[in-house]
Order: sequence, then C-alpha cells, then structure tokens
Amino acid sequence: RQFAETIDAPVAITVMGGGGFPGAHPLTTGMIGMHGSQASNVACNECDLLIAVGCRFSDRVALQPDTFASQAKIVHIDIDRSEIDKNVLTDHHIVGSAKRVLELLNQRLPQYQHTGWKEHILPLREKQPVEDGADRLTPGQILDAIQQAVPKGSIVATDVGQHQMWSIQHFHFDYPGQLLTSGGFGTMGFGLGAAIGAKVGNPDKVVIHTTGDGCFRMNCHELTTVEHYHLPIITVVFNNGTLGMVRQWQHLIYQEHYSETTLDRGPDFVKLAEAYGLKGRRVTNRAEMEQALQEALSCGCGYVIDCQVDMDEMVRPMVAGGAHITDFLLK
Repeated sequence: RQFAETIDAPVAITVMGGGGFPGAHPLTTGMIGMHGSQASNVACNECDLLIAVGCRFSDRVALQPDTFASQAKIVHIDIDRSEIDKNVLTDHHIVGSAKRVLELLNQRLPQYQHTGWKEHILPLREKQPVEDGADRLTPGQILDAIQQAVPKGSIVATDVGQHQMWSIQHFHFDYPGQLLTSGGFGTMGFGLGAAIGAKVGNPDKVVIHTTGDGCFRMNCHELTTVEHYHLPIITVVFNNGTLGMVRQWQHLIYQEHYSETTLDRGPDFVKLAEAYGLKGRRVTNRAEMEQALQEALSCGCGYVIDCQVDMDEMVRPMVAGGAHITDFLLK
C-alpha cells in the first residue's frame, strides 16, 4: 500500500492477489485479465511502466503474451526465479521477497503525483449497477445482499466458474487470506473444504462459501463434516442448472453448440442440507435472499441457500483466451 501510494499508481489485482492490496483502496482498479475490469485492462495496455509484484503472468492475465503491455517497460518482482521471463519478457526483474524488496524501494522513492493518468484510468472502474427486479434473482443481487448482511472482514471461499468470477469482481478483500480460491488449479469442489478450514482456524469470523450447482455436487458430502463439528458455514449455491462458465464459452465462442453442460437432475440442495442435519432454503428473489441470510447468520449451524439463477447469466467483462487484453467480447 505504501509503495502504491508513493508512486501514485493505479493497482490491478490478480485472482490470487485478492487481499494483498485493499480492494476498496482509492487506487484499486479491480481484477485484471480475462474477466478483468475495463480500468485494469486498459491501464495495463496504455501504461508506460508496469510493475508486477508476485504475479505469474498466467494465461488468464497475459492472454496474448507477445502483445501484453508491449508499450511498457515491465518490471517483475518475484521470489521464484523460474517465474521471471517465463510467460512475459521483462525489461528488469528483482528476485526476492516482495515484502523486503518493497521495503527497500520505499526507502528510496520520492512522492510522485500522477493526477492526469489517474483521471484517465480511475473513472473506467465504474461498477455495474445491481438490478432491482423483484421477480427474478441475479448474481449481482445475491452478492450485494451478502455484502450488506455479513460483517466486514468475513472470509469468502469459492469454487470454480462463473460464481467465482462474480464473487471476486464484487467483493472487496482487505487482507491476505480473506479470499480462498483455487485460482489456476480450477478445482471444482475446493470451496467447501476451504471454508471448513477457514472456520476452524477463524471461529469468530463469518465464513461464506460461494459455489455453483456443478461444483457443489463435487464435494457436497462434506456437509457431514460441517454438521459433525458444528460449523455455521453459509453455503450460497448459484444454481443456474448448467456448468455456467462452459456454457458461456459455448454461447460466445462456439456458435451456441451446447454440449454436456445442462444439469437437469438432482439433488434438491435444500433437502440435502436437511439430510445432513443442517438447514437450507431455496430463494428466487432479493427479498427471499435477504431473509435466508438473516436465518443463516442466526441459526448457529451450517446453512445452504439454493439461489435460482437464470441459465444464461454471464460474467462481464470477458476477453477470449489468446485475445488482446482490451478486445472485450462483453463489457
């Protein structure tokens, strides 16, 4: 934070970097890459100096490595030498602990002012408005209701897919470990186990597990662990009846050739929660979602909220794999 404030530069955050820099900081431009914000992606494409701290330049960030920030001098700080020049060639690199390197840089840096650059980039980070419709439930409504209901600093564990991107885009993570996600491993079923570990290690914090109906099927049997250890974890299922991220790609890139993504089958997640001795509720609009969250926060046991979401809801923005970072399919 001190380094960013001293050089007065906008800060983009990778999926695994959530909480490494405060998500609500005035310099934060949000996630970068395939589902990155317009502000982060445009800043990366137009800056003259890009400083990457502990970043792998994975294919979800540097989607087209040969053109990624090609206009900029790239400085890479990483403790692992094998990450240097692996995916994106750098102009300068420093191998070392990010904390120690930044401490040394902070000792030498004067205070910069980049008013014009900030005036160009920061207005691009406007959040999408949350829909008001009372007759349907949208991902934005779900996440906005969670953010308003749970205490600040609550831990969020995600599975993989659309709900993962929606969660990371919507929530502000203010400390390392507040977001638990499998990142590039793409591990469906990761979220519930991560939430269990987080709650055992942080019994005084509220732990939210966001998942999809595809991911939850992978590891929902661990609800027995939630019940056995009396862990009041709140599982929020974005139930759109499909493997949503794959369907989104099939819709946008593969001419709507839908294959092996529709999940028109059980289980009934509310009954499943009850079978494990927990509580659950199915919700179809914002008001029901808010009521379910209050029940979940007060019931003292694990709780599953089955959120009925339209099958064709999409993660926005989106840049196709291998495309230039500002070639948005969706904005």
